[in-house]
Amino acid sequence: MSRKKISTTVYITQEQNERLHLLHSRTKVPVAVYIREGIDLVLARYEHALPGQMTLGEAAKTVKK
Repeated sequence: MSRKKISTTVYITQEQNERLHLLHSRTKVPVAVYIREGIDLVLARYEHALPGQMTLGEAAKTVKK
């Protein structure tokens, strides 16, 4: 991921922290990478709730109302 990253604070449980660090120790992948991947999964799962450009079909339905 080559985009500029911003710093933020999140609070996780002790168990989540321990498991992430265990995963890191076994894979050598930084914990931050796993956290960003988790955020991407959540954003993909709830993409339907995010604002975005209407498809042509959706726009046509809006016009007909």
